Amino acid sequence: MVWGAMSAAGVGPLCFIKGRVNAASYQEILEHFMLPSAEKLYGDEDFIFQHDLAPAHSAKTTGKWFTDHGITVLYWPANSPDLNPIENLWDIGKRKSRDTRPNTLDVEASWASITPQQCHRLIASMPRRIEAVISAKGFPTKY
Repeated sequence: MVWGAMSAAGVGPLCFIKGRVNAASYQEILEHFMLPSAEKLYGDEDFIFQHDLAPAHSAKTTGKWFTDHGITVLYWPANSPDLNPIENLWDIGKRKSRDTRPNTLDVEASWASITPQQCHRLIASMPRRIEAVISAKGFPTKY
C-alpha cells in the first residue's frame, strides 16, 4: 500500500506501508509525511486537507490529531472517488508502468515525474467534478 499527497503545487513524497493501517499508524504517516509535504507545498499558507472515510481517517483520535495541529479537514461524502483528484494521479502512475512489474524505485520515479501543471489541472477540475456528481445524483461520472 502507498500513501501520497498532492496539491495544485505538485506532489509530496510517497510512504510505502506494510500491513494494515489503523488510526495510530495513519497519524504517524501524517506526522512524518503529510506535515513535511504541506510545508513543502504550502509553506506558511493555510490549506484544507482531504482524505476519504477509511476507518483510520475517520477515527476520533485522528480528528483530534488534525484539531491539535490546526488543520482543517474537508467534509467528505461517502463513496465519492469521483471527487478525489489524487485517484487520477494514481492512474497516471499505473499507466506509466503498465507493462512492467514496478518496484519501489519505479513507483517513486513515476510519482516524482508528475508535474505541478498536472496537479494544478486536477485541482482546477474540482468545480466540474462537483457539478458532474450533482448531475449524476451521486452515481459515477467520467472522473
